[in-house]
This record gives sequence, structure tokens and C-alpha cells, in this order.
Amino acid sequence: MAIKVLVAEDEVNQLELLSFNLVQAGFDVVSAPDGEAALMLIEDEQPDLVILDWMMPKMSGIELCRTLRAQSATRDLPIIILSARGEEGDRTLGLDTGADDYIAKPFSPRELVSRVKALLRRARPALVSDVVEFDDLKLYPGQMLVTRDGHKVELGPKEYHLLTILIERPGQVYSRGQLIDLVWGHGVYVEERTVDTHLSRLRKSLNNPVGAAQDYPNIIRTVRGTGYALQVK
Repeated sequence: MAIKVLVAEDEVNQLELLSFNLVQAGFDVVSAPDGEAALMLIEDEQPDLVILDWMMPKMSGIELCRTLRAQSATRDLPIIILSARGEEGDRTLGLDTGADDYIAKPFSPRELVSRVKALLRRARPALVSDVVEFDDLKLYPGQMLVTRDGHKVELGPKEYHLLTILIERPGQVYSRGQLIDLVWGHGVYVEERTVDTHLSRLRKSLNNPVGAAQDYPNIIRTVRGTGYALQVK
């Protein structure tokens, strides 16, 4: 599955150039001409990373960045701000607002693609790394394969998605509502007990990998009244 990048840029030529180069680099690209349209698309499309132009009509990139950081479903969404304002104070403001990276115009498309890949390696390793490891777990994103202590773990799509979220930030507690937004989609009605059902299946598969001669200890921690996290020793 291709990594989805949303680009919000009101200059048509710039938007086409950015989209073309990101597609050439293997990304699935969705685009928006202004901040309000971008916010709606982010809710609908659930991109893995967003690129926001600072100066946009209806809602600026800075305003949109603040909005995304204030919502639980997008609090950790990787964000790059683009701006013709190259002063140090502007860069500081962009980063202080919550952006993960700030690129001053003009820039080369190659630089942008490199910065996108670098940010994804830091923020979403389960999407781009060859292998993500935690304790005796290994997750291979390119193959959608998970092993525990060398044994294959059979997972359904929802269980795999839940694990990719948990393994990126071991120890971080995710509420059921957050997991619903991240796995099923923002605004989609899913009962919280559905999350519990899929987490139970995920636990069972992780504790009983294919061909293992023993059951393995539970690696997912339930935080009563709050949610779930990968157990950090």
C-alpha cells in the first residue's frame, strides 16, 4: 500500500510540480487548494503526512497546523510547512506551531522528497523502514509481515494496523477513541468494544505465533479506563 501524502497549496503550478515529483517518488498524493479543503480531506483520506503552504486562502497553513495538533486523531500526524518567508523567526514560529519540518521557498523537488522520506523515517518508521523491531517482535512493512521470536504471526488487516500504531511509540497509551480514528477513520462510528475485540485477537496472535512450541507473554498492556499500549520493560 502506497504512503499517502496530502499537499495543500493554492498556487496551481507549484501544486502540480509537488504532486508530480511525489508521485514519481512512489507516494499516493491527494491535493487541496486551500486550508479548509485540506482539513476536510485530511479527515476523509487519513494521509500519512501533510505538506502545508503557509499562505493559503480560507485557512493558512499555520492555522491548519494548530488545528491538527489540537485534535487527538491528528496530533501526531507528520507536518511539513512550506513558505516563502525564510527568516529565522518565521521558521521558529512554524516549528513552534507544531510543524515537524519547515522548508523555505524556493526549494528543489528533490530536497522536498528527501525531507518527506526523512520525516517519515523519524515519525512513522512502521511505514518506511525495512524492519521495525520491539523486544522479540519484528514488523516488515513492505511485506505486511510480523514475526515473534522468528515465528510468523498471522494477523488480519485491522490487527496489523493496530500493531503498526502501537509499535511506533512503545509505552504510549492510546485511548479507544484514538485507535478508532487512526484505524477505522475520523468520523466513522465504531463501538469501543469493537476495538477491544480486535485487540484481543491481536494479543492472541502475538502470544501464539505459528509453529511456536510455547505461548509467549502478553506484550500489550491494558490501562484500565484509558486504553492500550505496548508493554515497555
